[in-house]
Amino acid sequence: MTSLFQPLRMGAIELPHRILMAPMTRGRGTRDHVPTAIMVDYYAQRASAGLIISEAIGISQQGLGWAYATGLWSKEQVAGWKLITDAVHAQGGRIIAQLWHMGRVVHPSFLRGGQPVSASVTTAPGLAHTYAGKQPYTAARALGAQEIPELLEQFQQATRNAIEAGFDGVQIHAANGYLIDQFLRDSGNFRTDAYGGSIENRIRLLKEVTQAVADVIGADRTSVRLSPSSYDQGVRDSDPEPLFVQAAKMLSGIGIAHLELREPPLDGTFGASERPPMAATIRRAFKGVLILNSDYDVDRAQAAVEAGLADAIAFGRPFIANPDLPKRLRDQLPLSQDDAGTWFTQGVEGYTTYPPFESAFA
Repeated sequence: MTSLFQPLRMGAIELPHRILMAPMTRGRGTRDHVPTAIMVDYYAQRASAGLIISEAIGISQQGLGWAYATGLWSKEQVAGWKLITDAVHAQGGRIIAQLWHMGRVVHPSFLRGGQPVSASVTTAPGLAHTYAGKQPYTAARALGAQEIPELLEQFQQATRNAIEAGFDGVQIHAANGYLIDQFLRDSGNFRTDAYGGSIENRIRLLKEVTQAVADVIGADRTSVRLSPSSYDQGVRDSDPEPLFVQAAKMLSGIGIAHLELREPPLDGTFGASERPPMAATIRRAFKGVLILNSDYDVDRAQAAVEAGLADAIAFGRPFIANPDLPKRLRDQLPLSQDDAGTWFTQGVEGYTTYPPFESAFA
């Protein structure tokens, strides 16, 4: 019987157990998107995770539109992340960088006069999180086919920077309504060129980005995140199962280290899916390591691993208030509760102030 607490080989990385820390944007960088000293402490505190998947990190100024989020395009950003990876490694941990292009979910105030890009001319619903507070999104322009080589180079340069910063690998953020997801799904992709229309065309950008990244760091240190069953930031597909099955087969062919699926339950506590999760179907299409994420407790996680539905589980919010989450799950210790009011603030409160079990329940 497979257990959450058994080791797992994930491409080139050996994990001591199967409890991963999911990527979570926390807004603790500078206005220039440089990591800060408190981020070093935050990640080092959580180094007992089988693997840390970093918060989403922008690959370029064009692709980053979240206040106080971090990037990987400048020397200062690379140096800031190197301090974090060194601290995680010093604690015996492993950490990969999640590479992010937000596409149409970038407010133009982040672009210094530029316009956000997407698969097609569309506008994201809702309000953007900017330095001036919540503001409406504006229409994105369609990314030109002639611009895609430059986008691929941005992903490759971010990957080279991730290697320089000491990351053990990278994850391509292709989920949650961001740029690659905008190309994948037919509600946001109305293109008539090689990147639109058929499923084969709509997964083309994902394929090219993944291959470009793998060419730099190796497929065995490359992973991808997808969100097949959810409706994120105005992006959905009219027939998602064949789309994501074909995407999974394509990624399996490239030989990536792992595929992570974020699929909230129909009654999820932080986002909900429109349809039942597709993990079981995708599991048959993807031959590599499969990670599931969203609303898992230890019992559901163990059941999924034991049944062979997943190889490991990525936990998000439980890691916020429980920096020693693997120990607490293994020893059946009580969990501390996080404060949602401090998720995206800039200080240490609610970030590095959650103690390990021995102190929390002393």
